[in-house]
Amino acid sequence: MLNTVYQLVRPRQFEITFRDITLDHEQILVRPTHLSICNADQRYYQGKRSEEVLRKKLPMALIHEGIGRVIYDPTGTFAQGEQVVMIPNIPVEESPVIAENYLRSSLFRGSTIDGFMQEYVQTRADRLVRVPETINNDLVAAFTEMVSVCYHAISRFDRTAHEKRDVIGVWGDGNMGYFTSLLLRARFPESRICVFGVSESKLSDFSFADDTYLVSAIPEDLIIDHGFECVGGGASGPVINQIIDHIAPEGTIGILGVSEEPVPIYTRMVLEKGLRILGTSRSGREDFEGIVRLYEERPDVVAYLEKMVGGVVPIRSMKDITTAFEMDIHKMMGKTVMIW
Repeated sequence: MLNTVYQLVRPRQFEITFRDITLDHEQILVRPTHLSICNADQRYYQGKRSEEVLRKKLPMALIHEGIGRVIYDPTGTFAQGEQVVMIPNIPVEESPVIAENYLRSSLFRGSTIDGFMQEYVQTRADRLVRVPETINNDLVAAFTEMVSVCYHAISRFDRTAHEKRDVIGVWGDGNMGYFTSLLLRARFPESRICVFGVSESKLSDFSFADDTYLVSAIPEDLIIDHGFECVGGGASGPVINQIIDHIAPEGTIGILGVSEEPVPIYTRMVLEKGLRILGTSRSGREDFEGIVRLYEERPDVVAYLEKMVGGVVPIRSMKDITTAFEMDIHKMMGKTVMIW
């Protein structure tokens, strides 16, 4: 059968291409219904990756956050019409030590292979997670992938950090900071969750946090047990160094923000305090399953996530795709969801 794929061919320009899909006995066919735009998609769309990277990656269909409905499943795993979250990470080997999202051989939708901006997505059964009928918020479900990344970071933190978790700090008042601090609140209800940012208006949305601070006005005597960096870009260095200043000895710093360039950090104090720095990226099937369970168990978490729906754009033409990406650039906060 013929599949329509919407590829970014150069910054700010999409084109349609057609691909043959061969139905077999292992691959499931999913019709995407809701796709969410990520900052990584925007870096390609706006041409903010290096020319070398753009030449290597494009043309490519973007988007790695999305849900859809199963239209063909020869494995019998899902019923026709069943709603699923699509997992963008595609491992091609297994390791007893390295998680699927860190294997250098793994493929990733919208990065090393075409993303979800297609009429149909053909994928394996293990790359899909069922969305329970009790979760009736398609817009929130659409950006489950990004929330799963935060879930993954917190799970790794939970296995690595020492047991004293009285105060946990999250630097970043954007989407990543919001998701991370919300999941920390759900995972560690006894901990004091402090959020640090640059915008008072954004920080006002973190109503579930115990305290919020502007990074320019942090009390000198404020000490945290552990910290998370959720900023990325050129601000990563100053933020990590600010965490180092306020973290207690032997604390753990989780780094989630993506920076295209190397950032300087104050390694002398990392050594003096005996700190652990834990880098995390992407997520795997276990994280998707975990966050979907959390959605079921904690409707209040879904309600807080609903506040992060920044814009909804029905897609009926190529022009609508461009409209959605341009709208996403100018949003103050939240996720832009395309009804596909």
